[in-house]
Formats: sequence, structure tokens, C-alpha cells
Amino acid sequence: MRRIERALISVYDKTGIVDFARALAELKVEIISTGGTSRLLTANGIRVRDVSELTGFPEILDGRVKTLNARIAGGLLAIRENAGHMKQVAEHQLPLIDLVCVNLYPFVETINKPGVFAYRQQSAGDSGVQGLDPPGVQFDEVIENIDIGGPSMIRAAAKNFQDVAVVTSPDDYAAVAQSLRDGKGALNRDMLFDLSRKAFLCTARYDSQIAQHLSKVGRESEFAANIFMDFEKVMDLRYGENPHQRAAFYKWGGQPAFGLAAAKQLQGKELSYNNIVDVEAAWNLIREFDSAACCIIKHTNPCGSAIGASLREAYIKAYEADPVSAFGSVIALNQVVDADTATELVKLFVEAIVAPGYQEEALKILAVKKNLRLMQAEPLNNGAGWSQYEIKGVSGGLLLQDIDVVLPGPESKIVTRRKPTASELRDLDFAWRVAKHVKSNAIVLAAGGRTVGVGAGQMSRVDSVRLSIEKARPTARGAVLGSDAYFPFRDGIDEAAKAGITAIIEPGGSVRDAEVIGAADEHGIAMIFTGLRHFKH
Repeated sequence: MRRIERALISVYDKTGIVDFARALAELKVEIISTGGTSRLLTANGIRVRDVSELTGFPEILDGRVKTLNARIAGGLLAIRENAGHMKQVAEHQLPLIDLVCVNLYPFVETINKPGVFAYRQQSAGDSGVQGLDPPGVQFDEVIENIDIGGPSMIRAAAKNFQDVAVVTSPDDYAAVAQSLRDGKGALNRDMLFDLSRKAFLCTARYDSQIAQHLSKVGRESEFAANIFMDFEKVMDLRYGENPHQRAAFYKWGGQPAFGLAAAKQLQGKELSYNNIVDVEAAWNLIREFDSAACCIIKHTNPCGSAIGASLREAYIKAYEADPVSAFGSVIALNQVVDADTATELVKLFVEAIVAPGYQEEALKILAVKKNLRLMQAEPLNNGAGWSQYEIKGVSGGLLLQDIDVVLPGPESKIVTRRKPTASELRDLDFAWRVAKHVKSNAIVLAAGGRTVGVGAGQMSRVDSVRLSIEKARPTARGAVLGSDAYFPFRDGIDEAAKAGITAIIEPGGSVRDAEVIGAADEHGIAMIFTGLRHFKH
């Protein structure tokens, strides 16, 4: 442990810095500072030495150069137990710096302002970059928010962590201050090393965000030429999909948790890899609906989904769609679970339940199932929980795509002689929303606001139709059908007609669309083309 005698403080985010500096001052630590930080500390009665006094050189170039100086770098990088280093420190009269407290210019906040990604090259012969009038953000502003001196000091201190403490986050001020008090002005090696790791993570994130943003500038593609992904481990898992596979759960790093990563487990056994995958599938599907809704997931596919006048009704309808498959499932509900719904839920063996909340009485009822995993996810109306992109790993790389959040709009059209009835239209909309979350080839049969049969993951679309009908019998008669992609042949329509399907919603776009529409007209089936496909691989 080495006593902290001199600290350099230079922060953009001044949250908590006055209290931290005051704690240092009370421990007789000399404080060096720059610009706005120096003025703030002085105004609060904290004695500060200006960095230019230490370097013998003024701040220049509109503040671009303040701490880029050999006297600062030498004071940070000198190894105290290296006789050669200390000889040079004495020879050049370098002031040793024992603690650096730095945070960086708000680059990420700047690029997240509206319109900032609208940059394009002006012309083939012009290397300049112009913004298309993004509100409040010009390219020069982005560049000026790239910090230079801060990362340099952070990296120098972090490299020499045995002798220099580096503090990059206001979240650490209280712990560092208390450790200094406990250590009579000194920090132990474990804390110094932990602060060093955080510091390198800070500069790695900062540089990757700059590189990734600039790789978009001047390019027409919405996807950057390079992507840098940062994740923080939430927890180790017992195993992966199978017991011989290791696994862990991570959240996006450097930002508040959202979606499933922000969910709270209220009771039950620890979550497994497969539980998390199924809960995510259930939660994404249930977000499709505004009215009370329930979906029951098995191996990422919905075996039963329904909407109802109440949450209890929605659950019962979803359960009755396929009570055999519902055993050992994951259930998602889109409203706070009440006692009536909990009373029904507790009758079934379920691996996990996810909902935006639970009434106290509902928690008491569900508590009898001690192993049942109860998850509380973010409320559905706060705009959180949708990632912008979906990521899939492949050998040697990864695939990146937009999340599929699009539903039929004005481009949808009725292509048959018979038009769907009002009740058919409601069920067609419901079936289409569910089909988006079923493994392709996906066929969903629905009636009365619930699924009655689901055909998932078959190699041919007609087999998915047959499977959905087999699941639905005898409730297929009078139901509607949603298909995630077009019918390549009329055979799927013929099978649907034999089962008594009355209306179909599908994307259209096959070279045999005329044949498919003709089959629907022949059987008196109403058909809607959406113009959108919803493959889920």
C-alpha cells in the first residue's frame, strides 16, 4: 500500500466530484486540476493547483492541449521501485502523481442526438463530410467530442496501477474515498488492480464507439463497416442447451440493462440456458398485443396463444389450445398477474412465467410451487425492451439484421372474390402476429382470438398445414390460417379447405400466386396478401 499524496482531477461529468475532491483534501492530498473542474472545486472552497502550473505550459488550441505533456506522463508512468526511473524523476524534477480522476468528453451522447447518422460524402472528388441538417449536431461537434488527453492519462495510470490509482466513474468515488480513509490515505493492491481493469474497459469502449461511428460516415449502408460489441456478464449458467455445454448470460455493456437482461427473478430455481431462450421467445411474442394476452412456449415455439377480456380468460384459452404441449412450458402474460389468473396457473407444471408484475395475493398463490421461476420484466408501455438489431453467430463470424417488428399496413390487400368477415379479419390479424414468432415454415390456425393449431419448423409448407390441422382437430373447421411465407403450390390451400378453414393471410409473391388465389376462390376461402414475409430461422 502506498499513500496518495498528489491527485490530478479532470472530469467532464462533474457528478459527485466536489465530495470526492473534498475527501481527498481532508486526507491532505494535493489536488491538481484543469479548466472547468478547477473552477468548480475552487468555488466550493477546495484548494486546487492548476495543471499549467505543474507543466509550465498554458492550455492551448481551445483546450485541445492541456495535459499532453511529458511532466504529466512522466509523473504517471514512473515506477516508484525502479531506481533508474526515480533517478530520472529527480533529474527532471517530475512531480509524481498518485491518483488520476478522469472521465471523458460525451462522444456517445453527441452521436445519439437525432439526425447524427445522416452524414454522407459531398462528392467523389470532395473528401469533406457534410450533415444533412441534423438537428443540433454537425460533424465538427462530433469530432470535438473525441477526447485525447483524458484517455492518454487513463491508460498511463492504468498501466502503472501498482503506483497510481485511476478513477474513471462517479460510481467508484464513495468506495475509493472510504478505502483511503480506512487505509490512512493508501489503497491496497486489489483495489488498484480493479480500478485499472475498469479504466482499460473505459478507454476500450470509448475508442470502439468512435471507430464504429466514423466507419458509417460517408457510407450509404445503415450497417457500419466494423462493429465492436461489448457485453457484461450477468451470471454463469449451470450448463448450456445440454449438460456437456458450458454457458453464461451477458447483457449489453456500458448502458442500463433492458429487456430480459433487466428482468427480476422473484422466486424459483436458477434460470437455465434453455429457460432464458424460451422466456425471450415468449416475451417477444406477448408484446405484439395490447389487450390481455397469454402465450405458452415450448422449445421457442408457441403451442398456445390467446387474447381475452381478462388475463385469466386469455390464459385458459391459450392452455386449451394444446394442453398436452403446455406441460413443462414457459408462459408469458402481458398484464399484472392477479389472484384469479394465478389460481389457474398454479394447476399446471410450468418451468417459468414472465409478466410485467404480480399482485401480492398472486405471489402467495404461486409461492406453493417453490421451483417455479417467476420473472418480472419491464412494463410494456415504456418503449424499452426492443433491441435494434438481432445477432446470430456463425463459424468465423456473425450475422446482423434489423429486428422484425413490421406488421401489415396499407399494402395489404384482399386478393379473392370473397372478402373476410369482421370476425375473420380480427382472427387473421391475430394469426399473423403469432406466425411471426413460429419457426418457419410456420402455419398458425386461429379462431375466437386464440390459436387452435400450430405447424412449426416443417421442411415443406404443406406438411406444416397438415400438422396444424392435426393439432387443431376438430376446431380447425371455421378457423382462419396465417402463413409466414407464400404458398408455392395450391396443395396447402386444398388441405386447408378440406379441414374447413375459411380465410387465409399470407405474404403472396409466388410465381404461382394466380393458381393459389384460384384455389382459394374455388373453395370459397377469403385470402389477404400482406406483401411481407416473416421467416424465423
